[in-house]
Amino acid sequence: METTSVDQALFSCHILAIPYPGRGHINPFMNLCKLIATTSKPNHLLQISFIVTEEWFRFLKSEPKPDNIQFQKIPNVIPSEKDRSKDLLGFVEAVYTKMEAPIDSILDGLPKPNVILADSLLPWAVGIGERRNIPVASFWTMSATVFSILHHHQLLLANGHFEANLAEQGEELVNYIPGITPICVKDLPPVFHCKYREMLHVILEVVSQLVNKAQYALFTTIEPLESQVIEALQAEIPVPIFTVGPTIPYLDTEFKTNQPCPNYLSWLDDQPNDSVLYISQGSFLSVSNTQLDEIIAGVHSSGVSTFWVARETSSLLTDGIGKRGIVVSWCDQLRVLCHPSVGGFWSHCGWNSTKEGAFAGVPFLTFPIVADQFTNSKQIVEDWKIGWRVNKESENLVKRDEIARLVQSFMDLDSYHGREMRKRAMGIRKIFQEAIEGGAIQANIYKFIQDISQGPRQ
Repeated sequence: METTSVDQALFSCHILAIPYPGRGHINPFMNLCKLIATTSKPNHLLQISFIVTEEWFRFLKSEPKPDNIQFQKIPNVIPSEKDRSKDLLGFVEAVYTKMEAPIDSILDGLPKPNVILADSLLPWAVGIGERRNIPVASFWTMSATVFSILHHHQLLLANGHFEANLAEQGEELVNYIPGITPICVKDLPPVFHCKYREMLHVILEVVSQLVNKAQYALFTTIEPLESQVIEALQAEIPVPIFTVGPTIPYLDTEFKTNQPCPNYLSWLDDQPNDSVLYISQGSFLSVSNTQLDEIIAGVHSSGVSTFWVARETSSLLTDGIGKRGIVVSWCDQLRVLCHPSVGGFWSHCGWNSTKEGAFAGVPFLTFPIVADQFTNSKQIVEDWKIGWRVNKESENLVKRDEIARLVQSFMDLDSYHGREMRKRAMGIRKIFQEAIEGGAIQANIYKFIQDISQGPRQ
């Protein structure tokens, strides 16, 4: 396997970074590493060795990054990212059984790291750390709220909400988890009640590893947004908790050279302020073809200008939206969301997209599909009050007429509810700005760097 040489004499702190090999995990993980790399002080030389498969190296090698982040490659021992959604359980099994050995071998050729920074969904990283006497920092890439729900699964069991029947119990309130506002059973992570229930034991093992065996816990959140959750966790678990900010690419402008303006930004420049609905259903699992047909027809019927991101159905969308929109296979999402012409975000509510939309100060139309997305949607709609639900019942088809009415109302800038929702969204944006510009995030990152530089925790 091919690696990049790392010279111990050149730095005082070495971090081995091991992300989970999926787009929704690698992106925040790399953003965290960029933040760590740029937060270290000039007299505190720091090096990050970032582990990727050969496929992911091809995806990432041209992206800008600080010079003190270097890639270390392992063979493609897992299925391709392009096929991940076709057999999720098979992909997870390969990650759990095939990646540990080649990564362990890489460590034989590297100076001993001060810490292994690993995605929480890679429990074998703790085993590597234990064998080699290296502290492990576990990076949780979902919300602190989702982590706390999983951590308190015994409370769900005691109250009859563990593996609940949604048809009978979906509207029941879970109001007994420390730090978490009341939440309906249907908004819990669906590993508790759907076809992915067979992954529940894996997820609970991951949470247990973080609580009981990791030396540090890193959460990608802004503390004011989940303050009660963080406070409750700090009181309960023995692991030091660091909130490391949104880990979205707000730093990337510092590494980008003079790049041409994409055509889609030119299109946005020509649109009135707050007039465009940005629609993205994420980079992984998507809606059914029948539901997609209803969404396309409903959005077109609404008369609202739209900016769609679609990797596999772009031709279908282009035919369906007419002249009032644009369709791209990829875009710089954060840059688009921050554009003044974008007035709303139709989102699947992955945690990365949730943070980017909140950072940009735009309101949401939520359409969760799987995993933590239902819980994130609940936070957006009920806790932060900066969005409306599209699919109020996840199993039911949302028809085009309902979608058209909802989109029209949502994008009506003159309505009282629309104005108030946008004010709250800008309030959330201010919270992000204060955390970033005020130095709270950098202070937490620097404290983490200082801690790991002092040697293994006892």
